[in-house]
Amino acid sequence: MATGAPAARANDRIAIGVLRHLRGAAAFFVYLRTMLAFFVVWAIIAWWTSNSVLLPSPLAVFAAIGQLAADLELFFHAGISFARMVGSLMIGALLAIPLGLAMGLSRTVGEVVDPTIEVLRPISGIAWIPLALFIFGIGNALPLFIMTYAGFFPILLGTIAGVRGVDRRLIDAARTMGIPQRTIVTRVVIPAALPSLMVALRLGVAASWTAVVAAELIGAPSGLGYAVEWYRELLATPQVMAFIAMIGVLGYLCDLGVRALARLFTPWASDARSAP
Repeated sequence: MATGAPAARANDRIAIGVLRHLRGAAAFFVYLRTMLAFFVVWAIIAWWTSNSVLLPSPLAVFAAIGQLAADLELFFHAGISFARMVGSLMIGALLAIPLGLAMGLSRTVGEVVDPTIEVLRPISGIAWIPLALFIFGIGNALPLFIMTYAGFFPILLGTIAGVRGVDRRLIDAARTMGIPQRTIVTRVVIPAALPSLMVALRLGVAASWTAVVAAELIGAPSGLGYAVEWYRELLATPQVMAFIAMIGVLGYLCDLGVRALARLFTPWASDARSAP
């Protein structure tokens, strides 16, 4: 009996591992089937339109991707846009997380700051581009500002929600034991709010990356959005779609990275484990 239990547990682990691999393989084949159907429909519509400027074929887009990758132009612009997104996300998080902690912990701060936040939040970052052009001009500052603005509000609201969702009994118990307020914030509030904060960070990445095209179309001399506009003016639609595809791929990889961070820092959170 003593040797049978470990063997049974080992068999269970093996079975669970096999099931996970089977589910992953099934999901991969479903993805391949969906993408195959998408490319078939795309090819049919491209053949029906017979206009490569209006809609190039998938083969033409793949050829453009290969050419741009061989020239390193695709990776050059992608690296610049990715660096801008990381920089804007860091700035947005440095501004939003402390403010969110203050608004979540203090009702007074929340009541004072919330009206201003709710007035600014519905304004799209694109609406600030004309004014930002006067202030920053064309360069790195304008896209950084637009992307920071877009990512700031999801992180702020997620931080507030996470702090206000902390179990009050944990805070009361810490206060009963005479723990200082700063220690309560760093050892109780922040760890308890971390799952919500990771979800907010994921939303902030999505919002910031979505704004990259609009920010770089007008106010940047490089980047994916700039490349899309440049090749649009040249009527090189395959190259335009190649850069659009790179925007989607990089956005997906960024989302995978944030989800991996969520699993690393909040392994106990069901939201991090069950994220789609």
